[in-house]
Amino acid sequence: MADPIFKSLVAFALFASLLLCSSLADASSDVPFILAHKKATLNRLKPGAERVSVTIDIYNQGTSTAYDVSLTDDSWPNDAFNVISGSLSKTWERLDAGGILSHTFELEATQKGVYSGEPAVIKFRVPTKAALQEAYSTPILPLDVLADRPPENKLNFVKKLVAKYGSLVSVITIVVLFVYLVATPSKSGSKASKKRR
Repeated sequence: MADPIFKSLVAFALFASLLLCSSLADASSDVPFILAHKKATLNRLKPGAERVSVTIDIYNQGTSTAYDVSLTDDSWPNDAFNVISGSLSKTWERLDAGGILSHTFELEATQKGVYSGEPAVIKFRVPTKAALQEAYSTPILPLDVLADRPPENKLNFVKKLVAKYGSLVSVITIVVLFVYLVATPSKSGSKASKKRR
């Protein structure tokens, strides 16, 4: 009877080889391969006022150009967010193979709550196909908008910085002092050389 670990290793190797063969087959075809990453950050302006900055980066990891690229991110409810800058949609003429496009917009939160952003939709045209192709960005983690957060103690922030970078600052300071002492001539040596003249 075969060892269960051996069976799982064989199954994994078979799965990995199938995955490699399928990726090589896809790589040999001349098509765009669109990946998109969506990220959002909260910016607290003051208590009761918060903005959400959203950035969507679109990558073409394929071997050909994608044309008529359009991005739509309408997952933000109108009753909870107002668009402050940018827009929820954008179009580009093309995205070359290996290229990157980026779109940023800013929203102002009007209601308190936890919001999970759905993936943005990217549509593009491939010259060899009549129908528009569709890709999706990554979703964002849930955002706790206008949450009651206790004010952060500035002393705790300094403690975190010292704990994280204290040893690095110490080493750099010692090296700089050593270089300074080696590079600077001593005053007692210069007085002795003046007396000899």
